[in-house]
Amino acid sequence: MKPAPVKIQTSAGGVVYRFTPKGPEVALVAVKGGKVWTLPKGTVDKGERLEQTAMREVAEETGLEAELADRLGEITYWYYLSEEKARCKKTVHFYLMRYIRGNTVDHDREVDAARWFPIEEALKATTYKGDREMLEKAKEMLKRKLKGAAGGGHGENP
Repeated sequence: MKPAPVKIQTSAGGVVYRFTPKGPEVALVAVKGGKVWTLPKGTVDKGERLEQTAMREVAEETGLEAELADRLGEITYWYYLSEEKARCKKTVHFYLMRYIRGNTVDHDREVDAARWFPIEEALKATTYKGDREMLEKAKEMLKRKLKGAAGGGHGENP
């Protein structure tokens, strides 16, 4: 039997954060009938840079406007496209993004819900291992940002 063809997909997304008196919060989106909580992400459009895709997808899926703060890394995984009878290798590039404005109720119809989570809650709520890895990286970066901001202004403004 002939092996299934392989498709390659590239996506980008982000961990949007804001600081609250109780600590950092991040935005997650619910998909698959609200059963799966995940990071906002989507496919790179032709001619689009990864950073542009991440910002566009975050805005569409969460209703939030954010700016790039840092690069988090990427995850790669395989899944099966049953309608195309093909295996798909997907790489998602993630960015840490600072919340500017917006409301999660303004998310698009592509997702079932969008909401803010304290970062520890987000780590428990996310369904996928790759998302948890990116959230752990974001948590460490945010700790450094807070430490730098509290240390006499030598760090970046959180």
